[in-house]
Amino acid sequence: MATDLQVLRQQLADHPLYAHVRSVDHLRVFMQYHVFAVWDFMSLAKRLQRDLTSVQVPWVPRESGLYSRLINEIILDEESDADGQGGYASHFGLYLKAMTEVGADIGPIMTYVESVRTGENPIEALDRPEIPAAVRAFVTQTLTLAQQAPLHEVAAAFFYGREDLIPQMFSALMRDWQLQGRPVDRFVYYLERHIEVDGDRHGPMVQRLLEDLCSHHDQWAGDVDRIARSVMEQRLSLWNAIDDQLNMLSVQT
Repeated sequence: MATDLQVLRQQLADHPLYAHVRSVDHLRVFMQYHVFAVWDFMSLAKRLQRDLTSVQVPWVPRESGLYSRLINEIILDEESDADGQGGYASHFGLYLKAMTEVGADIGPIMTYVESVRTGENPIEALDRPEIPAAVRAFVTQTLTLAQQAPLHEVAAAFFYGREDLIPQMFSALMRDWQLQGRPVDRFVYYLERHIEVDGDRHGPMVQRLLEDLCSHHDQWAGDVDRIARSVMEQRLSLWNAIDDQLNMLSVQT
């Protein structure tokens, strides 16, 4: 990994945001921003599944059973993981339950998802006063990549912007926050599931996939670095915006 990418990765691992989650009120603010990143994660994953497996009817086989296995195993967990209560749910669904448990407002994300469900342009649908500018920028970047970028760039965004980052960010959040003893069990379950499956399985899977995709295309290395830098910078902007809101809340209280 290039030095500047390592610096960005470390900035995200050590972000002051994590220690600024000092109360359930702070957590609500964090979740109301972050839930949009939880939602748009699946657009990257589904783009990879669409391109690496066969989902059309009639079915035709793909050349690489390895690619199909890697992405389908990731989708299985992300779209239908054990919910900790004897059932199954997507990680987005787990997050919504965690938001409900702490009284976070799910209205903006549910309104947005419903607008997408009914056919509204997903980027234009972000232009709502209840969706913060940093969230709009983050989701716009994700959807643009998922819909328009070549496959190796989508894989780069998925690895460097999600699967490689998430375990260390969520571990830092649980290490630094000040919510010990608070009723946030569903959110802790969500975080622990991501730390486990992304750190132990999904991250290495996507890294292997990305390396294999690029193994015969030396010229793609520059594309991968560019996308990695872009998605990490966008995550940093989102984290900075949330941190600003948490600091404002601390001043008010």
